[in-house]
Amino acid sequence: MKIIAGLGNPGRQYELTKHNAGFIILDNFILQKSLVWEFNSKVNAAICKFENVLLVKPQTFMNNSGTCISNVLSYFNTQPNQLLVIHDDVDLEFEKVKKTRGSSSAGHHGVEDIIQKLGTNDFWRLRIGVGRPQANNFDVEEWVLSQFFAKELEFIQSIEVPLNF
Repeated sequence: MKIIAGLGNPGRQYELTKHNAGFIILDNFILQKSLVWEFNSKVNAAICKFENVLLVKPQTFMNNSGTCISNVLSYFNTQPNQLLVIHDDVDLEFEKVKKTRGSSSAGHHGVEDIIQKLGTNDFWRLRIGVGRPQANNFDVEEWVLSQFFAKELEFIQSIEVPLNF
C-alpha cells in the first residue's frame, strides 16, 4: 500500500496557514472525491483509504510528524519508499511544486523529524513553494504560520495529489 501524508498542524488556528499546505491539499482531494477522514488513535492520525493509497494527516504538531509517520508505516506494514510527504517549502517560490526523493530536509523541521524517526530519507516528497516575504528581516516561523491570501489558497487547493509515485 502506498501512503500519502500531508503535513500540517492540528487545530483551527492553523487551518489556512502556509505550514498546513499538506493538510489543505489532502482536504481538498477528500472533498472532491466525497470521502471522509477517520481518526485512527493507534497512529494518532486522520486517515482515509482511496483505491490502493492511504491518505494521512498526522495529528501531532509539525515538528513531531516523524512519530506519527513512523507509526503509520509500521502499523500498515509499508516501507519508506512507498511514502509521499506533502509539505510547504519556503525555499521554493510560491506556485512552484517539486517532487523529489531521497533529499535532505533542507531545514524543514517536520521533514527532519520524519527522516530521524524513519532512519532514512528514502521517501518521496511533494514540496509546495510558499516563498519568502519581501522583507529581509523576516521570521520564518511567523511566515509559515501566517494565513494564505484567498488567491494563494485557490492555487494551493488546485494542486493535484499524485496517486502514482
